[in-house]
Amino acid sequence: MKTDRIAHLYDDPGPFASAYIEVSREMEDGNITAELAAQAACDQMAAQGAPESVVDQVRARLSEDTHLPAPVSRCVVATEAGVLLDELVMSHRPQPTGVWDALPQLSDWIADSDSGVPFVLALVDHEGGDVRSYRTHGFIPDEESSVGGETEFEHKIRGGGWDHLRFQHRSENVWRRNAAEVAHEIEAQAAHGAELVLLAGDPRSCQQVKEQLGDLRAELVHLKSGSRSADGGEEALHAAVTEALYDAVVKKKLAQVHELRDRLGRDYAVAIGVGDVVDAFVRGQVDRLLIDPNRAAEFTVELQKHPGLALGAVTGLPPAVPADRALIAAAATTGADVVVTRSGTLGGAPAAGLLRWDQPSVGAHA
Repeated sequence: MKTDRIAHLYDDPGPFASAYIEVSREMEDGNITAELAAQAACDQMAAQGAPESVVDQVRARLSEDTHLPAPVSRCVVATEAGVLLDELVMSHRPQPTGVWDALPQLSDWIADSDSGVPFVLALVDHEGGDVRSYRTHGFIPDEESSVGGETEFEHKIRGGGWDHLRFQHRSENVWRRNAAEVAHEIEAQAAHGAELVLLAGDPRSCQQVKEQLGDLRAELVHLKSGSRSADGGEEALHAAVTEALYDAVVKKKLAQVHELRDRLGRDYAVAIGVGDVVDAFVRGQVDRLLIDPNRAAEFTVELQKHPGLALGAVTGLPPAVPADRALIAAAATTGADVVVTRSGTLGGAPAAGLLRWDQPSVGAHA
C-alpha cells in the first residue's frame, strides 16, 4: 500500500480516534447490525477516554449509508480537529474495533486494503470505451472517462461491390481512431500509478486498443467477461476483475517475499525484526515495510532506544508504543510502502524492511 493515503494523519498532534467496522446494510437485518457495530466501536473509544465531541464525529460517519453492496467496511480516523480519514473497503469485519490512542490504529484496514492493487478498467467496443481508474478493488472510481464515440452514420450498403468496400473501409478507419482515443486515455490514467490494466469488451476492439497502446508500466490483462452495454454481465465482469486482482496481489507479494529472501541470503539492504527495522527507519533507509500486523502488535517500540524516529507531529507519546502502530507511522512519515504478509514468510519475524541502500543495521531482533 502506498502510504501517501495516510501520511497527512501524522501532521496532527493527536490523540486519534480510530474505528473500523463493517457497514454492510444490503443484507438481512443489515441496518440494525451496522448501527450496533458503530455503537460498539464508539463505546470502546469512549471507555478509553475519547472526548464526546470526537466520538460523535466518528459515529456520524460510521452511520452514513454507503448505498453499496455487501461486504463493505469503513475506517474512520478523527481527532479534535475533525475527521481526518474516511475510507471504504470491500471486506467483512466480524468484530468492530474502536481505539483512542496517541497513534492511529490502521492495521486491520491496511491489511484489507492491501488485498488489491491500483488498476485501470477499460470496457471497449467499436464506438470507443469507458475507462475508469481505481486506487484499489473499491466501489467508486477515482477517475472515469468515456472516449471515442465517432460513428459511421451512412446506411449500410446492401450487397457487395465498391460502395460496400468503401463503406467498410471508412468504418474500420473510424474504429481505429476510436481505439486510438481509448488507448490514449488508458495511458493517461495508468500513468497515475496503476499496476494493472484490465481490458474487456468486444474482442476485435480490444485487439485494436492493444495494438495502439504504447509501453505500459502496468501489466495488461484481457478479460473474457464484460461489455459497455447495459446488460454487459456485471456479475461476470465483477468476478473476472476480482480474479485478476487476486492473481496480481499474489504475484506481487510473492515477488516481495522472494526479494526479501534473496537479500537475506546476500545480507544486502535488508532489516529483519522490529528493532532493526525501526533503526533503519531512523536512518531513512526503508523503502518497503513488510509486516504481519497481528504479530507486530505483540511487541512494543521503546522510543528512548531509537532517538530520531520520525512519527510526524504527533505528541503525547508514551515511553513504549505498539510496534504495529509505530512501524506504520514511521512508514507513512518517510514515504515507505507497506506490504502486509504473515510472519511465516518473514522467517518468523513480525516485520522486515527492504532498504533503499545497504548499510549494516545494528539493533535488537524481535
